[in-house]
Amino acid sequence: MENGKNLKRPSAYKVISVLIIIILAILFTFPLYWIITGSFKTSAAINSTTPIWWPREWTLANYQKLFSRQTAPVFQVNIPFSRLFAGQQLCIVGPVAPAAIRWLLNTVFMAVVSMVLTCITSAMAGYALAKKRFIGRGFLFTLIVCAMALPKQVILIPLLREMSSLKLYNTLWAAIFPIVGWPFGVFLMKQFSEGIPTEMLEAARIDGASEAKTFLSIVFPMVKPGVGALAIFTFINSWNDYFMQLIMLSSTQNLTISLGIAKLQAENMTDFGLIMAGASLAAVPIIIVFLLFQKYFTKGITMGAVKG
Repeated sequence: MENGKNLKRPSAYKVISVLIIIILAILFTFPLYWIITGSFKTSAAINSTTPIWWPREWTLANYQKLFSRQTAPVFQVNIPFSRLFAGQQLCIVGPVAPAAIRWLLNTVFMAVVSMVLTCITSAMAGYALAKKRFIGRGFLFTLIVCAMALPKQVILIPLLREMSSLKLYNTLWAAIFPIVGWPFGVFLMKQFSEGIPTEMLEAARIDGASEAKTFLSIVFPMVKPGVGALAIFTFINSWNDYFMQLIMLSSTQNLTISLGIAKLQAENMTDFGLIMAGASLAAVPIIIVFLLFQKYFTKGITMGAVKG
């Protein structure tokens, strides 16, 4: 009896908070549920005036249409400097597969490379701005903060001309490089680097550690939660950057999954089943990345919340 008396009943505040969180979780996950189940519905069920919450008749017709409309090589690697020797651009072309697979691989490659390069450059730049003393440091950081408020459409024409002059237009690199210099990434990593004890860096210099070893052995492990959070932000930002992809990519084999679905949709009447199948396919990598980096993402958010 004494043990039973010692057990505390959950307070009304806690119960209400849990209920609110559950309701919000259901509201946020419902669109994903609707898209995934809708991709297995028939056209009649999708276009029904009365919502059908659970498919009465499961079908793979939408995915069959997605993977059968167009074909493209799985990969295509250009041989560097082949124009100098052969007079034309030579490339290694992979086997032909449904274009949706090539579009998905393009999107994954673009998002992963953007994520890796952004995390590396932002971590180094944030560390330099936080712990190094050089002329113009404050002014440079002010420019980075101002650039965060600059709409991407303002610099679109200069970016397009730059990619064209570098012979990168209509390649995945034209959609990758503009994301790598993300001001928000530098700002985020600078804030995390501020928490690194200066004494540890000075001790590493006294022990004879080089700048590269200091960064890899001391700085990077301490800002790893911030890098994990930035990785998720960058991956999602790159994956969903439809506008930049639309401007920089044009040929069928270089399209991303969102552009490919839009192209298929433009060639036919509105087909919500095809759209839902493409959206379900595009959502899988994002879910996987979030599950892999969830620990670092949560830790990074909580560290940023209590810092200072």
